[in-house]
This record gives sequence, structure tokens and C-alpha cells, in this order.
Amino acid sequence: MIMVIALALAGAVQGGAVTARAEDNGTATGRRLLFYNHAYGVLDRVTADAIETSACLRDFADFEVRTTTGADGQTWTGRYLRGRETYLELFGVGDVPGKDGTLGAAGLGVSTERAGDLPVVTERLRKAGITDPVEFRQTRDFGDGVPVPWFDAVFTTGEYDLFGAWGMEYRPEYFADPRSRTEPASHPGDVGRERYLPDTYRDRRMRDVTGIRIAVTARDLAATVPLLKAGGFTVRSLPGGGVVAEDGATTLRFDAVPLVQVGLKQVEMSLNRPVSYRHVERIGHSALVVGPGARAVWTFEEQDRPGQTGQGT
Repeated sequence: MIMVIALALAGAVQGGAVTARAEDNGTATGRRLLFYNHAYGVLDRVTADAIETSACLRDFADFEVRTTTGADGQTWTGRYLRGRETYLELFGVGDVPGKDGTLGAAGLGVSTERAGDLPVVTERLRKAGITDPVEFRQTRDFGDGVPVPWFDAVFTTGEYDLFGAWGMEYRPEYFADPRSRTEPASHPGDVGRERYLPDTYRDRRMRDVTGIRIAVTARDLAATVPLLKAGGFTVRSLPGGGVVAEDGATTLRFDAVPLVQVGLKQVEMSLNRPVSYRHVERIGHSALVVGPGARAVWTFEEQDRPGQTGQGT
């Protein structure tokens, strides 16, 4: 589930006006509606291929390599590490169509737990000055050519550099389709992350994503902050123009950088059980450090950028 869902919109709509300032602190009034669902990053081919073939990652997490067909026949091939409620989606250059497959591109999905909360988020965005939020319905084709409604999404704008964030709410049609392999609802209106993801994580080390650090342009950050506030994240500014946002379980850090420096930088994860040792696994241009304790940190180092001479923002 990636920003490719916005590609069809980018040329057809003008992005809603983003008038909120990235440095404003605080959270939206009312209960928390959005929670970290997943993040993605586009890595160089050496790192992406090493991730795809890593035996360590298959032991560490519920790991899958999958090609997905979404709305309008768009396809993408990702490497997935899935936990109890959250997951991580990793790509190599070109695994995603358009500029979303560019080295350093990244995205963030934040989702509701209760049916009907996404329209509330959208209304909060309008009240915050996002005059025309971009709304979209993603579908998924399981291979029979018949798209199934997957989730509804809202963006603050259809225009972005190489990072975008969206609010999302899973559709009841998707949960009802047996091919989705989702769990029964635990309560009326349950559209939550735990219901969406399988329980395979129980047999692996990784439990959930607890922290994400992504370098983004100032423009993309300014478009992201209003969505996080509308969803009820606690948002605070950092020296240098960065932002930290928290939903009570996952901490998101965004560093404001020139365009040539953007990308996924670090992921923190909780483990199902603590370990007494410290293990470092080199995976392409990255290092996964597991333990000691019930924590793992995956750091993505400088990626190969052959011939890239983009201008900063």
C-alpha cells in the first residue's frame, strides 16, 4: 500500500491548500483517530536484493515478497515485514511505478481502528485549513481481474516531492473476502490493524514497529503535519525544522533535508521476547541490530546514488 495510489490523482487534481505550518505543536482536539499502520522506503538495488534473499529476515519477522495489483491496474513489488499491528514495506529502485520508485522515495500510512473515523479526520482537515483534501479508494486484484475495495484514503494534497502520507480506513468488502485472510471482527465496527494482519508474527522475533525515522523535504513535511494532527498524533518540533509525532505506541521522526538527502533512515521494532545478546546483521547498505533486550534497530546507510544530481529544496 503505497503512494502509487496517488499517481492517478496527481495529474488530474490540484492538491488541497496546505496552510498549516510544520512547526506548529500540539494535537487535534478530540480522541485519537489515526495510528501508525506502515511505512515504506525505496532502497538501492544492492540493499533491496539483499533484503529479498536474507535468511535472517525470514527468521526475524513474518517476511513476504509480493507483487500487488491495485487501482487502475497499477502494480508494485514489495518486501514486507509484518508484526501484530504494524508493518514495513521495502522496495528497490523501479519496483514502484513513476517517481514513487525513485531512490529515497518513502511513504507513510496511518489508519483508523473504527469504521467511520476517516470522514471525521477529513472534516478535521478542512477545519484546519486543508480546503480540498484528496480522497481516494484503493482496490486490490487477487488475480481474477475483479478488483475488491481495499481501503479508503485521504491526502492533504496531490502534489509531493518524494514523500507522502495518507490516512486510511479498511473497507468491509475486503474483510469479507476470504482471499484477504483477515480475522473476524473483535467488536462492531472493527477495521483495525490487528484484524488486518495475520498472526504469523507469534512464531518470529519481531512483534511491531515502534519507531520510524525518515528524511523528507520541507514541502513534504508541511503537507504531512496537518494529517497527523487531524488524526490525533502528538506533534512537536525539533531544532532544524524536523518533527516528532507519536500515537501512543509508535514514534515517527521526520528530518527536513534537501531533496538529494531524502529517504528512510531507521526503523525500531519491539520483539516478542527479550534476548540476552546483541546480534548485528549486515544486509546490503544497512545494519539490523537485534538485542539485547526486547528491541531491534534497523539502520539504512547511505545508498548508492549513481548519477543523481537533484537540486535541494
